[in-house]
Amino acid sequence: MNDVSHYLRPGTLQLPALPPLSLYVHLPWCIRKCPYCDFNSHERREGTDAAAQQARYVDALMADLEAGLPLIWGRPIYSVFIGGGTPSLFEPAQIDRLIAGVRARLPLEPACEITLEANPGTFERERFAAFRAAGVTRLSIGVQSFNDRHLQAIGRVHDGAQARAAVEEAARAFDTFNLDLMYALPGQSLADLQHDLATALAFNPPHLSVYHLTIEPNTVFAKFPPRVPDEDVAWDMLDHITEATAQAGLERYEVSAYARTGHRCVHNQNYWQFGDYLGIGAGAHGKLSFPHRIVRQVRHRQPELYMERALAGDAVAQAHEVARRELPFEYMLNALRLKDGFTLQDYFDRTGLPPSSVREALQKAEQSGWLEQDGAVLRPTARGFDFLSDLQALFLPED
Repeated sequence: MNDVSHYLRPGTLQLPALPPLSLYVHLPWCIRKCPYCDFNSHERREGTDAAAQQARYVDALMADLEAGLPLIWGRPIYSVFIGGGTPSLFEPAQIDRLIAGVRARLPLEPACEITLEANPGTFERERFAAFRAAGVTRLSIGVQSFNDRHLQAIGRVHDGAQARAAVEEAARAFDTFNLDLMYALPGQSLADLQHDLATALAFNPPHLSVYHLTIEPNTVFAKFPPRVPDEDVAWDMLDHITEATAQAGLERYEVSAYARTGHRCVHNQNYWQFGDYLGIGAGAHGKLSFPHRIVRQVRHRQPELYMERALAGDAVAQAHEVARRELPFEYMLNALRLKDGFTLQDYFDRTGLPPSSVREALQKAEQSGWLEQDGAVLRPTARGFDFLSDLQALFLPED
């Protein structure tokens, strides 16, 4: 639903101002679906005319964006994130057409960060440079590991040599880029993780994201669970990651994100600070604020259905207003991931709710040693980071 008058009617919230706005663009195709992946990604079918499919999909994205414009009219865009799937499967000419189409329809901030997710094994030499020429300012490379055995165990289509080549190419083409690594992989030892991390840090990346492999519902790994390192080994791995990244000059600014000064991910920070984002593309989620309500949207998931509906001006499959009682948890689910923390003024600005709505839960968090206060700033402690899901759960609405 994109009827702006419906969302501008009176309601129970009083937001003092609208938060920063980002754009998320979902490109859903992969070469092969990874067994741990629960994102809306789809393997490319044999015999598909990829060029025609990509062109039609970009047409659908533009129709989707135009239909959503009334909801965000006049608001500047601070960041664009092109995620997937594997966006680097798209030809640079289509990425160029996508970014040009976005620029023609939205007021992008002069320093707008435009990130593209890329996977090793889906590029030839100079392809990353072509993405840069198309307007991408930041590349995020899904390396996951440099170890061939572990890459095979988690179903990746690239090998360690391709991963190293991709990072070298990214460093040549981009001033800022991110490496994605995973740990606690099937068969991985602490020494294996140390070698992976040392390899990543040797490239001097401006930004590093390091995620614990989690077994998500409705994935191949959920049906056929692999044997992964036990919890104690996983904790040792995390301790090493924290120590080694700090020694390399990367600051842990979010529970899974490490960056050099000036290279934090603007787009993800906006998520974590409970900013707004319009999500376009198959299965894309969005969060939009209005003076008296906060709304979440979801696009149609299946790529063919999405293209058909978006080109007909009806890409939104679901839209709902976030209930007032759910807002404390929604805010804290994001804000508590940030090392810098938040203030109660930030909380009020983003939710329209008074500090009293979270006071009891904040007191419990401080008593548990998971949260500390420094002047007006509340931030998770090191222990709070370790027990983040327990800390966030304190803010769940009571039944």
